[in-house]
Amino acid sequence: MKYAMILEYISAALERANYEIIEDAEPYYGEIPELPGVFATGRTLEECRRNLAGVIDEWLIIRLRRGLPIPPVAGRTVGEIVRVDTGAGA
Repeated sequence: MKYAMILEYISAALERANYEIIEDAEPYYGEIPELPGVFATGRTLEECRRNLAGVIDEWLIIRLRRGLPIPPVAGRTVGEIVRVDTGAGA
């Protein structure tokens, strides 16, 4: 159930993504306005979207581990998920 909540959050965030083409080896750029610091690039729009999903996932993990707030996106939250100590260090 917690994983479904995370997947719903990531899906909602991807629906809110802004994409543009930039001058770069990976010309597709995407970002989520509601999630500070969440952006990715890719050689294709599909690759950019996959990379952006991975960045959101990592961003969530970091915020959960540090006990930082996670803003709602399109009415979706992950507030019910509690920090899990994996023993992997801080």
